[in-house]
Amino acid sequence: MIRSMTAFASGERATPWGTLGCELRSVNHRFLELGVRLADELRVLEPALRERIAARVGRGKLDLTLRLRAPEGGDALQLNPSRLRELSDLAIDLSARFPALRTEFTELLQFPGVLQAQATDPAALQAEALALLDDVLDEFVASREREGGKLAAAIGERVDGIERIAGEVRAMMPAIRAGQRAKLETRLADLAQPADNGRLEQELVLWLQKLDVEEELDRLNAHVAEARRVLKLREAVGRRLDFLLQEFNREANTLGSKSVDARSSAAAVELKVLIDQAREQIQNIE
Repeated sequence: MIRSMTAFASGERATPWGTLGCELRSVNHRFLELGVRLADELRVLEPALRERIAARVGRGKLDLTLRLRAPEGGDALQLNPSRLRELSDLAIDLSARFPALRTEFTELLQFPGVLQAQATDPAALQAEALALLDDVLDEFVASREREGGKLAAAIGERVDGIERIAGEVRAMMPAIRAGQRAKLETRLADLAQPADNGRLEQELVLWLQKLDVEEELDRLNAHVAEARRVLKLREAVGRRLDFLLQEFNREANTLGSKSVDARSSAAAVELKVLIDQAREQIQNIE
């Protein structure tokens, strides 16, 4: 499945310690580059997060954000009833011995253990974060594949165009060769000194061989078949397609350099246009 390198996915997950939020976005890049922004409680997860993403994404510049939003009132301090009972029992025991002892409420709150925040279970929170990442990764990969399908269709249209033009050039070559032969014979006939027929035929054959583009057209057709095969692979194919486009461009340049007819020159230019359009799409493929 062809995948685009441009995608975005996000999700949230409610936990007893707040709401986890995850965002994953990517743009084009030659390799896999991952930037990570994590909540303090989740920094220990960074190696595991990187490993999970690398297992499912081959190329692209990715940015991962994983945050924890505390629940409403979740940051409020709570009284510890058991600690208050311990202090009350102690005060009752000591009141007979120290009748003048007085404790202010604010001083009582400052006693260690009287006020406490809700405890966090690190292992459980990390498990929730990894589960959320898996969900977001599923959406992220699916988004890449949807966009990749559109890119594959666009590239396929250009490949079809390349095949069509190669066929047109192949069909017009006999007429081009015949025209060039007739043109050369007319010029030679105008010479004051007649040329040797055997030598003339030999030079004509050599000259026409230099104009022959059958090998280039055969290679273009082979590249077309390979491009169609690669577009069906279920793996990252961006680099392979990029290399294949270089081969397409090499054959198009050779066709242009051998051209002696306006029709074949126009075909070579149209080939280059299609190849450049395909390259623009391939730059977005993983």
